[in-house]
Amino acid sequence: MTRMPLAARRRQLTEAAIRAMARDGVSRTTTRSIAAEAGVSLSVFHYCFDSKQALLESVITAITDHYVGVVKRALRPRDTLRETVRAGFTAYWDHVRAHPEEHMLTYELTQYALRTPGCESLARRQHERYGEIYLDLIERLSGAVAFEPRVPGPVLARYLAAVTDGLTLDFLVVGEDETAFATMLDMISDQVAALTQGPDPGGRGPAVRP
Repeated sequence: MTRMPLAARRRQLTEAAIRAMARDGVSRTTTRSIAAEAGVSLSVFHYCFDSKQALLESVITAITDHYVGVVKRALRPRDTLRETVRAGFTAYWDHVRAHPEEHMLTYELTQYALRTPGCESLARRQHERYGEIYLDLIERLSGAVAFEPRVPGPVLARYLAAVTDGLTLDFLVVGEDETAFATMLDMISDQVAALTQGPDPGGRGPAVRP
């Protein structure tokens, strides 16, 4: 087996866990099956992670990192804040459509954590992270676009996380109606623009900083 730095080995095992859990379900995925998926010995797994909860935390972080990176790249300033926000949501939605199994896994991880004694804090941390991600995106936007939220940043971040979470679950359960989802993404983008204040020469949200 090729020697690998600890951080790289953890990433390898985390990605293997995502594949195994997405395929077999969280409750049916064992440390042994994850090690087999990654092509390493069980001892390597235990060297990298001292508990299944530590692995699950790494899985949640990795899945969110998968789509957050895509969204950040899409959030380059457009003519208006509304257009910039819409581009970010479009990038997220493209990731959901391309990787539904990963997003389905996030809901299963939440339920698993809430129903497993000792793991309840994992679910709370998962959703706190969603809020932190949105707050970071809001702050990044405020550095490039002339706007101020009309509500506290953490409140807006939690609201957007909850809306996105519900919209994603609806897609996974009901399936895609392309026209309906495009309209809903437009609605969310309009709401974000309405929840901000700043100069708006185009009439659709604050303008990009010169």
